[in-house]
Amino acid sequence: MSEKKICLIAGLGNPGDRYNRTRHNAGFMVIDIISNHFNIPVNKKKFNNIYGLGVFEDNKIILAKPQNYMNLSGPPVLALAKFYKISCEEILIIHDDIDIDFKKIKIKMKGGDGGHKGIHSLIEAFQSSDFARLRFGIGRPEHNRPVNKHVLSVFPSEDEKYLQSMLTMSVDAVQTLLCFGKSVCMNRFN
Repeated sequence: MSEKKICLIAGLGNPGDRYNRTRHNAGFMVIDIISNHFNIPVNKKKFNNIYGLGVFEDNKIILAKPQNYMNLSGPPVLALAKFYKISCEEILIIHDDIDIDFKKIKIKMKGGDGGHKGIHSLIEAFQSSDFARLRFGIGRPEHNRPVNKHVLSVFPSEDEKYLQSMLTMSVDAVQTLLCFGKSVCMNRFN
């Protein structure tokens, strides 16, 4: 059985300027970089998503940023997937992950939510966890700082060069996934 190609790439985050550069909005940041790199404007609105349609290496793809808050990401992504007749196995979700050290990304093909409420919302909406994930490491909070304060804080200026490197690495991972498939991508980036 051949591997299904990724058709929908959704980055998770929170809408609004106050969340723009926060750790929890890593998914939105990656979508913005992919949008520029692949020349696919993300400027259409449907089902509470901002999204764009385009082609990369002969693959038709949709880039999306669901506009519900993070913990309610599932319904907008599901609505877009249903409208464009995209199966769960053809979706890549990009999200922040506190269980991965900052400066690292990981590719995962399916699994549980790992405590991430945005992923939990997607699993509930799709009634499946068979979507791929690009997990963007933000690390755990230091000095007993509450997790919610950590994920909703901006990346400090001293981390900016590493952040840019991670965003570039994320684009490379998405390109690899689209061009060479899931197995090659996992081998290269995990």
